[in-house]
Amino acid sequence: MNNHRQRHEGCCACGAVRVLQVNDAPKEVNLCHCITCRRIHGAPFGVYAIFARDAVEITGDTLAWPSSETGRRHHCPTCGSPIYLAFDGVDEIEVPTSLFDETGLFPLPPQYEIWCKSAELWHDAQGRPRHVRARPD
Repeated sequence: MNNHRQRHEGCCACGAVRVLQVNDAPKEVNLCHCITCRRIHGAPFGVYAIFARDAVEITGDTLAWPSSETGRRHHCPTCGSPIYLAFDGVDEIEVPTSLFDETGLFPLPPQYEIWCKSAELWHDAQGRPRHVRARPD
């Protein structure tokens, strides 16, 4: 059964932002060790599913802040949960996999890891490609 073509939903911790009526499989899943992801997730890394922007619908208000020159991170204004990351001029949206109501939606592990210069020394990449900074194009 292909779960990726069904509609999957999720939300922030408080439920104020009902997130992600996703109607397509992610283009890829990655694991990010950058300092910003570590801080906003309160964890050693963030795990993101990357979708075409039109594959995701978000209901409820989010607040955005510039985390880089072209990147905008959106979060719930009530509980602070990270909702998504989008870059100017890129037709993709990066959604933390932890927002989905279901677990196991993405049966394959993340395809690669980025910003590994900030990774914990104990982290085992399990054979995934690791990039010191952002993934090279």
